[in-house]
Amino acid sequence: MADFHARSSLLRSKTHTFCQAFLESRPPSETLDTHFTSSPKITEHGPSWATSRLPFLGRTFSGRKDSGHSSTDSSSTTCDDYFSLLASTLSFHPVKHTFPPSSDFIVDASAGGSGVVSVVAHAKFASVATGKSWEEDFIYRLSEFDVEGRVGHWEIWADPLSAWEAVGGEQR
Repeated sequence: MADFHARSSLLRSKTHTFCQAFLESRPPSETLDTHFTSSPKITEHGPSWATSRLPFLGRTFSGRKDSGHSSTDSSSTTCDDYFSLLASTLSFHPVKHTFPPSSDFIVDASAGGSGVVSVVAHAKFASVATGKSWEEDFIYRLSEFDVEGRVGHWEIWADPLSAWEAVGGEQR
């Protein structure tokens, strides 16, 4: 039982630090190096029809770019690519209470074998191209943690329709 509580506390603390990295505008490479395992995955869920305007949606990015070489791979599939595609499309603007207190995180230290943490958050986003902005609630689901509490898989559920409209996508 003590191990379960210790693991819950570790995951809660590590998730809080992970969320703080976004509030502090840490560079993506630092966030990946500090908070993720050596084989990270990022999935931002969304409809496949939206990927023409929101290329970071609806697929899983995995691994890291080789830091010694620039990538010529046009498929943009690494976690580094996720952050690049996201930053070229949308900007993130935290509000006063973007992330709840860590006591409000939903933590199951045994789910999936290594624990799962869910966080419901709120922020303002804007289209880089048009400047149109909106506020929304979104969910982070962190899982596949290593023994030190680094994230193996980060999943995001947000409002792709608001993003689609802000970047100038036609209505379906």
